[in-house]
Order: sequence, then structure tokens, then C-alpha cells
Amino acid sequence: MLLYQKIKDDILNNRLPVGRPLRQVELSDRYGVSRIPVRDALLQLKAEGWLVPHGKAGHIIPDLNWQEAEDLYLMRADLEPRLFSYAFEHIQADDIGRAKATLALLDNARLTLLEKGELNWAFHKILYFPANRPTLYKTVCSLNQQASRYLGFQYGPMNYKDHSQKEHAVLLELIESGDHSSALSLLKKHIKDAGQLLVSHLKSTN
Repeated sequence: MLLYQKIKDDILNNRLPVGRPLRQVELSDRYGVSRIPVRDALLQLKAEGWLVPHGKAGHIIPDLNWQEAEDLYLMRADLEPRLFSYAFEHIQADDIGRAKATLALLDNARLTLLEKGELNWAFHKILYFPANRPTLYKTVCSLNQQASRYLGFQYGPMNYKDHSQKEHAVLLELIESGDHSSALSLLKKHIKDAGQLLVSHLKSTN
């Protein structure tokens, strides 16, 4: 696991608490590496929305915010079905096979929260990439990088993984049958339902 992934995993599991400044020296000691890879990891995490600047030389893990979560799922619910629609007729049998293999990996009970989130996004990327719309694809990737901070709730206290997996399987069946309209509707519902549940959960814990 790369250093920035280790830090992500510790954030998701509250081993690095929200609101506490992260200093390069402390992280260097914690992970047993020099300050240079720590600096690079922090810059990448900042670019992905996992950290925000704090003071002159520090970073801090921002609070999970229901408004941010809502904005992210609303943007995803608009852009991802659009990208998927462009991709639909270009999805090949090999893509379906890789998507099914990814779903099988997601059922491994020993996965970390980070691994579950990465596999979930890997599944969706397989279906979006054939669109050959690089600008839209890059934007969707960025939104999912920001949203991945919230996956700990969906795979943890919200216990949403099984429902999500069932919808993933149905989505593949619709693709295989060529039902573009139903697949598009399901994807939009898939994103919106999970997002609305997440926002409700965050509001109830504030």
C-alpha cells in the first residue's frame, strides 16, 4: 500500500482524527519514512480533497459535511449517467467480464474500507471509460476522489454494501441485454439513493 493510501486508510478508520493538524515530522515518524514522501502524499491528498491547509506548514482533515456530501452526489447523479450514456454502446464483453470480476473482489469480507472504496470506483470506471470523453471522465474521476472520504459510512454504519452490490449486478444485466434506458435510470437512482441516505445519516450525527 502506498503512503498516501495508508494515510487515507487511517483517515477512514479514524486513526488520524478529524480536526487535528497533521505535521510532516509526526507523519514521518509514524510511517517510518522521510519527510519528502510525506510531503508528496499530503499534496496529493490535498488535491483530492482529503486535506485542507492549516497554518503556515500544516494540513488538517476537514469535518465530514452533509452539504458537501449532498453537492457531490448531486453532481455525480448528473454527470455519471451522462458519461455512462456515451459509453453504453461501446461497452464490450471484456469490459463486462472485468466488471464482474471486480464485483467478486468486493465481496471479500477482509477488505479494508479503503480497498472497498477503490474497488467500488474501479467497477464504475470500467463502465465509463469506453465513452472516450476524456474531459468529462476526468471531472467524474475528481468528484469520486472527493466523495471517497464518505464511503466509510456507506460500508460501515450505514451497512449499504449488500444493496449496492445487488444494484451493480442488475446494472450489468441491463447492459448485457442492451436496455439503455433502464440501465441509465438505475445508475442515476443508484447514486441518488446512496447520496440521500448518506446526507440523512450525516445530518443525524451532527
